[in-house]
Amino acid sequence: MSRLLEHRGYQGTIEYTSEDGVYYGEVLGIKGLISYEGNNESELKVNFEETINFYLSSCDQDGRKPMRPYCGILSDIHISPDIHKKIYAYALSREKSPSTVVEEALYNYISA
Repeated sequence: MSRLLEHRGYQGTIEYTSEDGVYYGEVLGIKGLISYEGNNESELKVNFEETINFYLSSCDQDGRKPMRPYCGILSDIHISPDIHKKIYAYALSREKSPSTVVEEALYNYISA
């Protein structure tokens, strides 16, 4: 997935099904499914933006706080107990939190 749509802080995928000749996508980084489609990429982009605007407007009207993409919590990541232990020991030895150590490690990995 190399191309993404962006609008008001939200990102969405661009997919195509040759069977139906339809472009479609879904909003990334939030719980639940918010999807959109179009007959071409231009229409897909417009529908993506309208979907985001509708979602935010309906949250506002209902008095709900909208889900924000990429809130900074990766709750579904699992690691081995040995790595977990090493992260805590490393963090303690450097007077950092384990979260800071993991964030720095991930940043260094994806920035390389």
